Amino acid sequence: MSPAYRECSYRSQDDLELYYRDYGDPLSVRTPLLCLAGLTRNAKDYERFAARWAAGRRVICLDYRGRGRSQYDRDWRNYRPETYLGDIRHLLAATNLGRVVVVGTSLGGILAMALGALLPASLVGVILNDVGPEVAGPGLARILDYIAVDRPQPDWEHATAHLKSIFPNLGLKSEEDWRRVADGTYRLGVDNLLHFDWDVALARPLRESPTPVPDLWPLFRSLGKLPVLAVRGALSDVLSEATFARMAEVKPDLLRVSVPGVGHTPSLEEPEARAALEAFFAHL
Repeated sequence: MSPAYRECSYRSQDDLELYYRDYGDPLSVRTPLLCLAGLTRNAKDYERFAARWAAGRRVICLDYRGRGRSQYDRDWRNYRPETYLGDIRHLLAATNLGRVVVVGTSLGGILAMALGALLPASLVGVILNDVGPEVAGPGLARILDYIAVDRPQPDWEHATAHLKSIFPNLGLKSEEDWRRVADGTYRLGVDNLLHFDWDVALARPLRESPTPVPDLWPLFRSLGKLPVLAVRGALSDVLSEATFARMAEVKPDLLRVSVPGVGHTPSLEEPEARAALEAFFAHL
């Protein structure tokens, strides 16, 4: 299903080599999409999404530092949003992207909101996938417990089974879908075991901060009158129903869609999400 993509890299401000996938026609007149994944995730999560939308526009999918094929940082203190935002600014320059629609899942959505304050002229629109200006406590605690310790698996069958036990509310329908998530979660190590495909040290700044998630409402408000689509998994323990409702009160033109039977995070391939995306992109 996936069209050919260009495998690219660039150097960060502190000289790390960072990887990204570049889909679609760089000369397309349609607004490019910048896809920002969740806390530990990488460009593979957007493979189907990019395949769908690259037919008409350019799609850039980044591996943050310490994830996927990007270089790990020797100083765990650099695993923080301010650094990621600097990396994204360099990516926009390296890819000659003046204005983009940002598609942000979880952490990626928080970074998208921050870009509204940092680079407002660069944003044409934003999609917030199961994230908002408040992160529910149980969801954050669950994520931190999961990501901070590597849990090697002997093979892909065990890796997939482990993910099913940890994330029963992902709402995936087939073994192929689960294997795709596993492929974006694990990498084969020199010991022939499957290890998490991220630097587990990236959890340290969150664990050691007295306020892991600051007040994000000013960042959400920075999106102003930009077109914004908010997607929520109906079973999410990260984006609460109350926060989802308040987002619409603060931003009355906010487009919202809830995906039934899915927790954190929707894949954006669900029929409800796809219909909302098609309507959203029609004018961008």
